[in-house]
Amino acid sequence: MAAFTGAATSSPSAAGNGYGADGQQAAAAEPAGQLTVANNPDLGKVLSDGAGLTLYRFDADTANPPKSNCDGDCATAWPPVPADDATAGAGIDKSLIGEVTRTDGTKQLTIGGWPAYRYAKDVNAGDVNGQGVGGKWYALAPDGKKATLASLPGLSVRKDAKLGDIVVDKNGHTVYRFLKDKAWPKSVSNCVGACAEKWPAVGIVSANDTKGVEKKGLMGFTRSDGAKQMTVDCWPIYTFSGDTAAGQTNGQGVGGTWYAVSPEGKAVGAPAA
Repeated sequence: MAAFTGAATSSPSAAGNGYGADGQQAAAAEPAGQLTVANNPDLGKVLSDGAGLTLYRFDADTANPPKSNCDGDCATAWPPVPADDATAGAGIDKSLIGEVTRTDGTKQLTIGGWPAYRYAKDVNAGDVNGQGVGGKWYALAPDGKKATLASLPGLSVRKDAKLGDIVVDKNGHTVYRFLKDKAWPKSVSNCVGACAEKWPAVGIVSANDTKGVEKKGLMGFTRSDGAKQMTVDCWPIYTFSGDTAAGQTNGQGVGGTWYAVSPEGKAVGAPAA
């Protein structure tokens, strides 16, 4: 099996055309080649093409009967995979490989009836920058279903290629600290209103539903808005709305006040006080 190089760390998409790859030029329709199955630590078994690029499906499409609803700017951001030379590699049922005729007359690869796409922002084998974009795009599992996150505890630790060991939530999303918060003598969140919409507070997690996170100071508190929020080492923790997929760290260093959290509760990469 092919191996993934790591989780996605791309910047969040701009508003632009709404398809998650604004400004991208239409790419040549590269042949699929021999399809392979790659093991991703967050998504499990994921389908990729002969070059190791992740294949995706679109929730607005249909599989029975197969129909692609991604044209124009959408097809620029999400290039359809040609059907003509696709073959099944190890771990792939060749009976699930099919094709659908697009509105322009070209033949697009289908897996289990679902039209298959690449993502313009995936440039290296193993990239999964398209996972979860717009809440409608998902990596394909070998059977045509959505690749889903492996079962994770409420809080756990992931090794990031640049940041080292950092805390993630149950969805594999990076957890952050706000330097303007307080941890002592009591936990205080200073991220409210519009800030709280951009940086959602992590809700209460049982200590028994964590793995690798320092237990000391692992507790919840009541925010000024009445909501309950979790802490690591008594520091309030958050996720970032700009992280659209597991493994992204788009919130790192934002405004010089937001930083990923180490298993001990430290702000990873923050300047020395």
